[in-house]
Amino acid sequence: MPARTSLRTLALALVSATALAVPALPATATEAATEAASTGGPSVVVRWNQALLTAIRTGTLGPPMVARALAVTHTCAYDAWAAYDAVAIGTRLGGSLRRPPAERTEANKAEAISFAAHLAAVDLYPAQRAGFDALMNELGYDPANPSSQAARTGVAACQAVLDHRHADGSNQGNGYADTSGYAPVNAPVVVAEPLTTLNAPGRWAPLTYVNRAGAVVTPPFLAPHWGGVASFSGAAKSLADRVPAPHAYGSAGFRAQAAEIVSGTAALDDRKKAISEYWSDGPSSETPPGHWCLFAQQVSARDRHGVDQDAKLFFALANSVMDAGIASWEVKRDHDSARPITAIRYLYQGQSIPTWGGRTVEGALWTPYQPATFPTPPFGEYVSGHSTFSAAAAEVLRRFTGSDAFGGQAVVAQGSSLIEPGVTPARDVTLRWRTFTDAATEAGLSRRYGGIHFRLGDEQGRALGSAVGTAAWERAKSYWSGRR
Repeated sequence: MPARTSLRTLALALVSATALAVPALPATATEAATEAASTGGPSVVVRWNQALLTAIRTGTLGPPMVARALAVTHTCAYDAWAAYDAVAIGTRLGGSLRRPPAERTEANKAEAISFAAHLAAVDLYPAQRAGFDALMNELGYDPANPSSQAARTGVAACQAVLDHRHADGSNQGNGYADTSGYAPVNAPVVVAEPLTTLNAPGRWAPLTYVNRAGAVVTPPFLAPHWGGVASFSGAAKSLADRVPAPHAYGSAGFRAQAAEIVSGTAALDDRKKAISEYWSDGPSSETPPGHWCLFAQQVSARDRHGVDQDAKLFFALANSVMDAGIASWEVKRDHDSARPITAIRYLYQGQSIPTWGGRTVEGALWTPYQPATFPTPPFGEYVSGHSTFSAAAAEVLRRFTGSDAFGGQAVVAQGSSLIEPGVTPARDVTLRWRTFTDAATEAGLSRRYGGIHFRLGDEQGRALGSAVGTAAWERAKSYWSGRR
């Protein structure tokens, strides 16, 4: 993993508060760590979230699969926890696993959650089992010996979730391979060569480029079947179906949004470049859904959560981003829309246009402000997944905490750019988010600054994400309130 990515992850994990933050936040990252230590450190739920994010960064799953992995793991953890609550019910077995009051101890909750999370994590990331086993051992459990009542409860709760999710339409058992029969209407576009023709310039086209390993690759559309995955709230697909169509290719709206990207990327300053790279969440990262889990970890430390609060928070958050992935991919597949890299090349071929870095380029060779080794994610533009994931997560965090106040920040170090290394930014750039909404808005804008999403894809993605987050929140709350 590049050094800058590691530093970014550390900055997220130890995000500090600023003068704009709510009073409950510590003033520095060091104080945040000290407060966490004084309250016994992160809960067992956060520990498992951290372990899963480590596996995600090492793995190769795309954002919607990562979101599902987070949801499966935290649903297993929640269902195990619910057995030790007086009111909450599990998602699959209801209240049938409920343990008597005498067993509802913190120790039993932690053990049940750990055996459930371990079973889920190994199922989702089998190659990372050694890391999950190591965490079990660190917590004092033998993963090969679920003999206690708490361990058996955790395993039973999780197995019911896994049985359900193995038949949820994701095709996990076959490496999440497409089951829809999708085929692109356009031939691959070689990024290093000028674009001359497209069968359908308003539709998605695969890209051929050299990746970080030095291999020539042409990634297919990622998981075009994902809109058919069973959603947590049951409403993801219907919410996706309400999203209006994007601008038609060749329309005034389409040309205006392309011109906005051209002028916007040509006018990027260091702050906008830093925003684009900070939120990129590309290969070897925790991806957009995991990014918001890092924010939830900070909220947990800020508000001094115990295991009960974290079991519910991460359950609601993870399922909201899973549903955001399902809904946004449904829209992406339905519209199969062109990314800026092909739309702009086709519209501006034969013209000299301005671009980032103070340069001018032949329109047919235009590239977004992205690493050459990952010029644009391999799936349709409309709607923005970043925007949908972020708005859904922000909605849950806002509702769970009872306030939009966040107070987070991160520093993008001088010269740390992967696109313009050693040059950009010219000095440290501090990004601050007074509210969760501010963070979600910036995440959406970052994709426009980076030249991989149009305005409408961002704005409709955020609107969709807010609706998805609301539906997931209501469903999650109904479970821990014992209403289902």
